[in-house]
Amino acid sequence: MLTRIYPVWATGSGMSTESLGQRRDFRSLVDELDGVALWTASEPGEFEYISAGFEEIWGIPSDEIKDDVSKLIETIHPDDRDRVRENIEESTRELRDTEYEGRIVRPDGSVRWTLNRQVILRDEAGNVSEIVGISTDITDQKRREQELELLNRIVRHDIRNDMAVVLGWAEMLEDHVDDEGREYLQKILASGEHVVELTEVAREYVETIVSDEALTVEPVPLRSVLETELSLREESFPEAEFVLENSPPDVEVAANSMLSSVFRNLLNNAVQHNDADTPHIEVSYEVRDDEVEVRIADNGPGIPDDHKDTVFGKGERGLGSPGTGIGLYLVDTLVSEYGGEIWVEDNTPTGAVFVVQLPLAE
Repeated sequence: MLTRIYPVWATGSGMSTESLGQRRDFRSLVDELDGVALWTASEPGEFEYISAGFEEIWGIPSDEIKDDVSKLIETIHPDDRDRVRENIEESTRELRDTEYEGRIVRPDGSVRWTLNRQVILRDEAGNVSEIVGISTDITDQKRREQELELLNRIVRHDIRNDMAVVLGWAEMLEDHVDDEGREYLQKILASGEHVVELTEVAREYVETIVSDEALTVEPVPLRSVLETELSLREESFPEAEFVLENSPPDVEVAANSMLSSVFRNLLNNAVQHNDADTPHIEVSYEVRDDEVEVRIADNGPGIPDDHKDTVFGKGERGLGSPGTGIGLYLVDTLVSEYGGEIWVEDNTPTGAVFVVQLPLAE
């Protein structure tokens, strides 16, 4: 994320030679940054300075607004304009620091979110010398929050509610099945309850990501997670063949309780998007000095080269990307948060190989 800085304006009047030199040095610095503007209290309607990077954020050449500050206000989203103007006026009038979010609308109609801070600077005598406005482009962050909130609604509302209905119907069957059928019914109930538990974990994950706090990772035993998920997938897809090429490594990786979702989604994907008469999934592992690589290979139709990134949502970095499924988007997001990587390779003679690289826990 790049930090953008915009309007910087002075409220002081007289300025020493030393101060002028410091301002020239400041301008030389900020001219290398994006979206920096300066105007004085004596001429509030005109910009004294606009950096070369202004146009990158607003999409407007600096000359178009240099002589009219009001044109900058016009770029603020209509729903935010009054609030932004009020914050600017209050910070100047009440001489207090402020922080607020706002949206700007570029000439092409695209919207960018900014986190704005207005900081009061005082001289050695305690008098207000300048007010510095700093804007950080948080568009990607806001888009991600919106996507995670959408994911949370789907997981917590749609999936959880549907599973509650499924479990309710399944429990009503207990008195209507024989001993052989009761065994399979218990497996259905166990898998359903596992899904409900995952919705709770997903909620905690979304809340963690949306908050300002960093995602907490901890040592997670890879073997137990893989063995549990493989066992559950074998029960869920009896028509598929799951093969372990070697024994799961007895190592711990840097992850959290959502690691099971990574492998559950990848294994599900290998079966559900497989056009072979008998889906065949091979899982292999390799432990290196500071990481472990897990490979999940299938005999399905494979993934074209031009879709190998967009299948995770990497093309647009969002749920609206072509070919993006919520499961694979979540997988990519989790692996990235763990400090790992995931990509797709071609399998031989046909199919795809999803490769997950995870850092070993310290």
